[in-house]
Amino acid sequence: MIEVTRLNGKTFYINPHQIEYIELNPDTTLIMLSGKRLVVTEDYQLLFDRIVKYRRLIGAFKNEE
Repeated sequence: MIEVTRLNGKTFYINPHQIEYIELNPDTTLIMLSGKRLVVTEDYQLLFDRIVKYRRLIGAFKNEE
């Protein structure tokens, strides 16, 4: 799970494998596989870094090399 922050400052955790894509308009919006849209304060690069760190932690890259 990765930590993200809502616009109101509250943090929560999401499963990055459930993110379908990310929009930048100008707020960062996560569109989940369920269709739910989550607007967060983090920029794309920070989210990308957190996702890569999480995937390394769980060993996901071993299956992709």
